[in-house]
Amino acid sequence: MATYIHPSADIDSSAVIGEDTKVWHLVQIRSGARIGRQCILGRGVYIDANVVLGDCVKVQNYVSIFDGVTIENGVFVGPHVVFTNDKMPRAVNPDGSLKGAADWTMSTTRIREGASLGANSTIVCGVTVGRWAMVGAGAVVTRDVPDFGLVVGNPARLIGYVCKCGQRIPEGVDPATYKCPNE
Repeated sequence: MATYIHPSADIDSSAVIGEDTKVWHLVQIRSGARIGRQCILGRGVYIDANVVLGDCVKVQNYVSIFDGVTIENGVFVGPHVVFTNDKMPRAVNPDGSLKGAADWTMSTTRIREGASLGANSTIVCGVTVGRWAMVGAGAVVTRDVPDFGLVVGNPARLIGYVCKCGQRIPEGVDPATYKCPNE
C-alpha cells in the first residue's frame, strides 16, 4: 500500500507522515507533527503543531488533537473526541490584552498503546490513558486511566477492566495477569 493524501488536505511541509498512512478529506496537519505508519486520519481531522501519533493509529472524523498530545501505537480515537491542552483557558490577560503564545502554559497528555477513546469523549489535558484502556462514549476523562481500565461517565470513573480485544475481564481477576482468549 502507498501513502494516500486527499487533495483537500492541508499539510505543512515540515510535518512527517509515515508509509501507508491515509489522510482523508479536509484534514489539516500543522508544523512539526509526526504521523506514524499505517495510520488513518478521517474527514476533518485537525493535527496541531508538534503532535505525535504512533503507528497504526485510527483517528475518526472531526477530531482535533492539540499540541502537547502524544498518541502511541495502535490507538483508536472515535469520532468527535476532544483533547484539551490548557487547564486555565482565557482569550485575554487580566489587563484585557489578547493572550499570545507566551501567556499560557501547555499541559501534556499521553494516550498509551492500544487504548480506545469512544465517540464524543473529552480528554482533559495532563492525563495519561493507560495501555489497552477503554474510554466509553461521551466520557470526560479528568484523571489518569490505568492500563486495561474501562471508564465511563462525567467525570469518567473506573467501572472495570478490559482485555486487549476489548472484552470485560471478570471481576476480581487481575488485569495484569489475565490472558485474553483472542490473543
